Amino acid sequence: MLSTTARVRRPLTLVARSLSTETVSAGSQLPPPPLPSKHPKPASRSLLGPTPRPAHRPARRQALAHLPPSFGRNQLLPVADSTRALLESIVAQFNAPIRYAFAYGSGVFEQDGYGQNEKPMLDFMFAVTHTAHWHSINMNQFPGHYPLHARVLGSGFVSRVEDISPGVWFNTHVPVDGVTIKYGVTTVDNMCSDLLNWRTLYLAGRMHKPVRIIKDDARVRLTQQVNLTSAVRTALLTLPETFTQRELFARIAALSYTGDVRMALPGENRSKVDNIVARQQAQFHELYHRLVVALPGVHWPAHMETIQQDTSAHARAAHLRKLPSNLLKGVTAHYAGGMPPKEADESVYWTKLAGDEKLPQVIDREIYSLVRHSSTVQSAKGLVSAGLVKSVRYSAEKVGKWWRSRGASAGSS
Repeated sequence: MLSTTARVRRPLTLVARSLSTETVSAGSQLPPPPLPSKHPKPASRSLLGPTPRPAHRPARRQALAHLPPSFGRNQLLPVADSTRALLESIVAQFNAPIRYAFAYGSGVFEQDGYGQNEKPMLDFMFAVTHTAHWHSINMNQFPGHYPLHARVLGSGFVSRVEDISPGVWFNTHVPVDGVTIKYGVTTVDNMCSDLLNWRTLYLAGRMHKPVRIIKDDARVRLTQQVNLTSAVRTALLTLPETFTQRELFARIAALSYTGDVRMALPGENRSKVDNIVARQQAQFHELYHRLVVALPGVHWPAHMETIQQDTSAHARAAHLRKLPSNLLKGVTAHYAGGMPPKEADESVYWTKLAGDEKLPQVIDREIYSLVRHSSTVQSAKGLVSAGLVKSVRYSAEKVGKWWRSRGASAGSS
């Protein structure tokens, strides 16, 4: 049986070959791998402070050696110099090796619904190679980031909890450099798998929205471009022939909130999607415009907000058959028995599926199922990773935001 790493890495080469130049030409120069030193210094070792493993390995770069030099520049969203410096200084304080890091949320990009003097928590996501080793180093450097029971049970326990789907461990309400941060830790393998296949849509959904990359990785850059294109295809299949760019951005942003257990409880702002899109249209445009116009049958002139698409069954079939495998599996399972077998005539099969007027509802239902499961499990894991005190504090803050959003909605009506 192939290992998880092998299963994820094998399709990456195929994806790199299949992506068109038009679709992936939005990118910036990727840094070359560092040259090995002729006289490497012996690493100092300590039982209390394990030696960090190298963040990059040449063997992992070989499959991605032929990416276009300008690949994925749409992902490099600018922020204010003061924000950039703060984010970079925070990540630089971690001794444990981080291969890929980004910051996201209202602390990085403006959102409606926050007071002028309100300072939202800064949210980070770190992708690493070896979770037990990473948490061992990090727990030694920052023991206060972890609850008491996690420190007692050790990094192996933290790693096992993290591995439970959707594969993320969060340390929250951490004071750093005069701000409060929350950071999630996952593996590069888990992140790439979700970006490619929407295995849980937990990480992929967060990365549908604007993020600020702090540490880059070629493998994640590739799979993120696939993820962004998948979000566009999914949105197009649920949108009419003519729509606005704001409707497109709202549909994409809403994917990760469809079915989120927090939206069913008094724990999240009901206007979250509108608040994100209202203040971040420039960032959404940078992320998605080049990808959208590269797709066949879509017309979106530069500097115009109206988008038109070919909604014929044939055109929709081209999007449908390229949806992420986990989503597509659920969609095709819904139609099992009601369609001619795919083996008989694959072209006819996909065209009939794409022509069904209920397809948008089927897609929404499958996304709801994916997000509901992963968000429920991760919310339960939060009680373990944050501890009782921080969990109560975090929940209280969420309920407060929800209550304020209700009051604002009532006041405007």
